[in-house]
Amino acid sequence: MRSDVNAITDAVSGILITAVLPEADIHRLIEQSFIERGIAYKHEAALGHGRRVDFLVGRTAVEIKQGAPAPRLVTQQIAGYLSSDLVDEIVVITRRKIRLPAQIGGKRVFILTLDRLWGVSLP
Repeated sequence: MRSDVNAITDAVSGILITAVLPEADIHRLIEQSFIERGIAYKHEAALGHGRRVDFLVGRTAVEIKQGAPAPRLVTQQIAGYLSSDLVDEIVVITRRKIRLPAQIGGKRVFILTLDRLWGVSLP
């Protein structure tokens, strides 16, 4: 639902990161923010066919991509997640701007860019 996307965006938008923060630490910060806001989630949620998404909030998948991921590879990966009957939409969180389709298989793709949302807090 759109409300899950809004809840995820609100939870993530208040997080500050450093330029060298590992992806596992970003996972922990997002997880902590979800807990503080009472957002129910599954971490490393199994979607079937050997696929695991970073978080599942209701029927909204959340995938975190570190660095400068290749759009074609990310599109293939999230298409697999969106093919699951457990997922209606996905929020892709990246450190840098990335171009992805607005929909895949009729399911919405939302992009949150870390450097655009928060800036980068230097160590």
